[in-house]
Amino acid sequence: MSASLLQPAVIAAIDDLEVVARHIVEGLRTGEHRSPFHGFSAEFSQYRPYRPGDDLKYLDWKVLARTDRLYTRQFRETTNLSAMLVLDASASMAYPSTGGDAGVSKFVYARLIAAALAYLLVQQGDAVGLMTMADGKFVYVPPRGGRMHLRRVLARMSTLQPEGTWTPGAVISRSAELLRRRGVILTLSDFYDAEAETMTELKRASRRGHETAMLQVMSRREIEFPYTGGVEFEELEGGATRLVEASSIAAGYRTRIAAFLERWRTESRSSGLDYALMTTDVPPDEALRKYLIRRGAGRDLSPITGSQG
Repeated sequence: MSASLLQPAVIAAIDDLEVVARHIVEGLRTGEHRSPFHGFSAEFSQYRPYRPGDDLKYLDWKVLARTDRLYTRQFRETTNLSAMLVLDASASMAYPSTGGDAGVSKFVYARLIAAALAYLLVQQGDAVGLMTMADGKFVYVPPRGGRMHLRRVLARMSTLQPEGTWTPGAVISRSAELLRRRGVILTLSDFYDAEAETMTELKRASRRGHETAMLQVMSRREIEFPYTGGVEFEELEGGATRLVEASSIAAGYRTRIAAFLERWRTESRSSGLDYALMTTDVPPDEALRKYLIRRGAGRDLSPITGSQG
């Protein structure tokens, strides 16, 4: 698929999320076949004769019974892992709610990125799961591998709609608990809700041994505030409306949104968390390619944005 067809609004119009994910992953053109995340699982490699000081839990008692000799099992680390996609489906992610030159909503874009990550991870032999919140309840698909499971994850994603509120700290905490071994938690959100609590749970998940990645999805309009004249704004998670003169609040708004984004960037970096800012005007394959390249190089991951268009 050509780059022009991978524009967010075009690819979001495809009904089949698996087809969309495949096109985005194909568009990465990385040529790599290893996971972009570090594996923590281990698989049996070989036996070697027991040496004093070896951990007794690795002795193979069945071999001892057969041969009357002590052997220690050795393991090697593999790249297979379990990843949990935490997807913000709250009402603030519905912005912008109209199409046209406004582009796709943050939720649609985040779902495209999440679907592509799920496809990529399963394609590389890893397990992927889904966690979010709808109607005040957890929505959970446990991490597993395989194409059939991928379709289950994508099908569940397809049913989600951005509405209501969510409790990100609780969702992230529950995700960390449900990963039975050390894995990866990828949170896709605008991170407007409960900043302090969310960061606390992200850091706690990291201390538990999970790789913790934050993909902050924002609309360019949300950042640059291009409005003029009288504009009616609606609070997406509360429904309140307010008519204002855009020019009277533009400078203050831009200052506050810049400070908000900088808080997340600096706090995540100082806490050793993986962070990237993605704007919805950037083709999903381009955003993911830049993210994975920067991640692999160990460089600062903010921002991943395109030029205004």
